[in-house]
Amino acid sequence: MRMSKLYMPTLRETPAEAEIPSHKLLLRAGMIRQLVSGVYSYLPLGYRVIRKIENIVREEMDNAGAQELLMSAIQPRELWEATGRWQDFGPEMFRLKDRHEREFCLGPTHEEYFTNIIKGEVKSYKQLPLNLYQIQTKYRDEKRPRFGLMRSREFIMKDAYSFDVDEENMRKSYDVMWKAYDKVFTRLKLKYKVVQGDSGTMGGSTSHEFMAMSEVGEGIVAYCQHCDYAATDEKAAVVYKVEDSQEELPIEKVYTPGVTTIEALEEFFQIKASNFAKSLVYSAGGKPVIAVIPGDRELNETKLCNHLGIAEHELEMADEGLIIDITGGNKGFTGPMNLKKEVKILIDSRITRMKNLVIGGNETDYHIKNVNYGRDFTGEVVEDLLLIREGDICPQCGEVLQMDSGIEVGNIFQLGTKYSESLNATFLDENGKERPFVMGCYGIGVSRSMMAVVEQYHDENGIIWPLVVAPYHVIITVVNAKNQEQLELGEKIYEELNSLGVEVLLDDRNERAGVKFNDRDLIGIPIRITVGKRASESIVEYSLRKDEDKKEINVDEIIPLIKEEFSKENIKL
Repeated sequence: MRMSKLYMPTLRETPAEAEIPSHKLLLRAGMIRQLVSGVYSYLPLGYRVIRKIENIVREEMDNAGAQELLMSAIQPRELWEATGRWQDFGPEMFRLKDRHEREFCLGPTHEEYFTNIIKGEVKSYKQLPLNLYQIQTKYRDEKRPRFGLMRSREFIMKDAYSFDVDEENMRKSYDVMWKAYDKVFTRLKLKYKVVQGDSGTMGGSTSHEFMAMSEVGEGIVAYCQHCDYAATDEKAAVVYKVEDSQEELPIEKVYTPGVTTIEALEEFFQIKASNFAKSLVYSAGGKPVIAVIPGDRELNETKLCNHLGIAEHELEMADEGLIIDITGGNKGFTGPMNLKKEVKILIDSRITRMKNLVIGGNETDYHIKNVNYGRDFTGEVVEDLLLIREGDICPQCGEVLQMDSGIEVGNIFQLGTKYSESLNATFLDENGKERPFVMGCYGIGVSRSMMAVVEQYHDENGIIWPLVVAPYHVIITVVNAKNQEQLELGEKIYEELNSLGVEVLLDDRNERAGVKFNDRDLIGIPIRITVGKRASESIVEYSLRKDEDKKEINVDEIIPLIKEEFSKENIKL
């Protein structure tokens, strides 16, 4: 491609809305453009990267035995009603009506659709296992789109669904997809971890997330360097040791004027935060609930939602009015004793073993000390309601966990029969008995993977694309396009590389050399050939975007050097 013809609207200044490196650089490099908040167009260079990622995904899915199809983004309400997710998915779902008032959604995901498409078509166990996938645009009405392609309202995703006769075979399909994902993200040159994830509204018993490590990632990963334990902060089990050998003391009401925070209570009582029981009031699915946890810890709202069986959008902190109505006291003085109204109380299991706790008195300016579970209050005990934090120990081996940020680029779920039973999708087993399909679900964020690559491969000057996903392999910069010798040599190299199947950009623009060099750094083409003053001697400068080394070579050396780079990356010419 000749850059004099290429649509590549680069920007010298960073747009005000861009917050993280990938968002800034993809905009500045002319690879994406925002239409409205959370909705982007992929310009020619960016779309070439998207297609290369799609092809890697497609190759590994095909190699794993999956079959590609393409479904509509528009899905009827009835499908989602059958599984109960029309309401559960919440405000993130784009909903619309046709001229006949029939309701549809723009698909945020496709579990119902895939299940429906094989229902009645796959009738026998002899047709299983089956794995179908698509690469398609998904839609989610994010409350606050941010960070460019990381949290957008329209995104490109590969989703696959496996159908098996039983749990054992579903787990085999799950393992096959896990291995395929490892190959995909390894080929994309991403540094990633596989961690236990929360299944959320997808359902199912087991899930794992593929996290591209990045300090700007929204996901927090807890992992152990001494064993194979790794989980998202939403899923990670918290080991919290309790000293429960104290003798239970008589309760005592204490006047605590204006003391409403754990920090203030520590100072007032001169005891550690771990001696307090923190009571948090929520509205959960429209009903009040109180969660009680140790005072030195944070509540994991995902674990709370999972226990209650509600979606996260159905959970919100109670306002002052609701707190007063339930407890009789202002916010900051809530406890699990002497409530004015009957309400569900969920108790983290560690609270049941702690002795002589301090709790809110459910009366403004009062707390109660020496409170003990069982003797003074009760509730519904939940094994673990806590959020993991730095310094916690591994639930598998007892060593200290490490914490890092990551970008979720892939996820896999063991769905079981949630969707097949809801939609009455069945097959006949070897005994002629009707049984529901046992399903798995597997997603890869294609557009997210592009931004994750940029997050891991960039410097202060621009993007540094790995060769395998770069929009072009080579850029030939003709320093002075008005110089006939330089332009002719650039054209000659361009034609030779094109004939070999190398993807080449020829910068033949009538621009200053500085502009050309800045642009090539910004767009990040891996292999750079500079045709300058020594063109008459057939001498050019050869360099790689990923390092600072530059060398002058004869044009005859170009092709062997490029082949060497391709060989290093296992890319065939």
